[in-house]
Amino acid sequence: MHTILVVDDEPNYRLILSELISDEGYRVLVAEGADPAIDIARESDLDLVITDMRMPGRDGMSLLKELKIYNPELPVIMVTAFGDVDKAVTAMKAGAFNYLTKPFSNDELLVNIKKAVEHYQLVKENYRLKKEVSGRYSFSSMIGKNSRMQEIYNLIEKVAPTNTSVLVTGESGTGKELVARAIHFNSPRREGPIISINCAGLPEQLLESELFGHEKGAFTGASSLRKGRFELADQGTIFLDEIGEMPMTLQPKLLRVLQERTFERVGGTQTIKADVRIVAATNRDLKDEVNKARFREDLFYRLNVLNIHLPPLRERRDDIPLLTDHFIGKFADRLGMPELKITHEALKELTSRFWEGNIRELENTIERAAILCNDNSIELADVAPAQGGEDNDSATPFISDDILGGFSGRLPDILDAIEKKMIESALEEAGQVQAHAADRLGITKSLLQYKMKKYRLARKND
Repeated sequence: MHTILVVDDEPNYRLILSELISDEGYRVLVAEGADPAIDIARESDLDLVITDMRMPGRDGMSLLKELKIYNPELPVIMVTAFGDVDKAVTAMKAGAFNYLTKPFSNDELLVNIKKAVEHYQLVKENYRLKKEVSGRYSFSSMIGKNSRMQEIYNLIEKVAPTNTSVLVTGESGTGKELVARAIHFNSPRREGPIISINCAGLPEQLLESELFGHEKGAFTGASSLRKGRFELADQGTIFLDEIGEMPMTLQPKLLRVLQERTFERVGGTQTIKADVRIVAATNRDLKDEVNKARFREDLFYRLNVLNIHLPPLRERRDDIPLLTDHFIGKFADRLGMPELKITHEALKELTSRFWEGNIRELENTIERAAILCNDNSIELADVAPAQGGEDNDSATPFISDDILGGFSGRLPDILDAIEKKMIESALEEAGQVQAHAADRLGITKSLLQYKMKKYRLARKND
């Protein structure tokens, strides 16, 4: 229920307005002057103040000014006599929502009340959303106590207030877009838009149109003018995801935007200026792409003014319990399961897993487990890896006698030695074809490559 404060020195007028407004479903408070009105405003959650202009002592204008100091967004409707129109105009300039000249009809009053209350609700909702988004993407609220993540938070804190271009690198699912949004919402551009576009998977002409817009008739199907992402992101930030996938033919146009902050729409001749900060992301090694002539060197250095590299989840296992707790809370709210919890055995399994898909895979695992679990408790079986639809005969486990024999010492060292031997044998039998060796071992190719790196085994191309 919305609360409206009526301020007037005439008791009968307060009573008439109170009854009229109450009949419309509003909660009404009353005050006979400016001083008690201020006390009520400080103690109550008001949605509107309706005040007479002329009152003994402090008048409505004085009340308006003090209310605006206390709450600049609170709407105030001034009630004036016919001869006080000039004062009413002054009040509007001082921040009044509107003024009504006596005598006014009940309908006129109620229409103004409805508009003022709806406007204030929109203002409060906008403020709430901005606060929620800003908190969600604040670097200080990003999840992770790992030392490498702490270094990243510090880096975001330093780079966010600047206009420097940032290149965010890391495997898929490590949270690159989250970093981009943290940079934006902690920068002076936070009131402007943040526009995202994935550079992968779009045909060249469509990607160019998405980035820079097009004029009507620029190509078949261009039936009207369309603004591109750079134009829409003016005064804000543009996030270019999978920048390593951008065609070489479009890279010079992007380079120009970085250098000059200008571009033309497809099919257009008008030069458009764009005050945009660029944050790009990739899971590729762009330096290697430059060496292979698949990415422009000058564009790489323009984008890579500051690099933020996100470690894979397997290299920050101490953060898995924190992330798990966060996702359990998220899906507990979403699924209406306030008592949702996870067992120690299930959490231990999550902490030990390789997580090829990184944080995104962990989140999906928790969501699936929350749906499948019984009695609001996520058990070990609930977090088991999702199984494929077909049995893989080539993944039949094998441990020969020569692999098992001849080892002594601590158990972890023995297990590592056996694992290394098994990988060497699988690679030899697969003719050094990593995909085939991974199938034989029953693991993914990326996990095989990770373990080859761990045991310093020679890496050969398939």
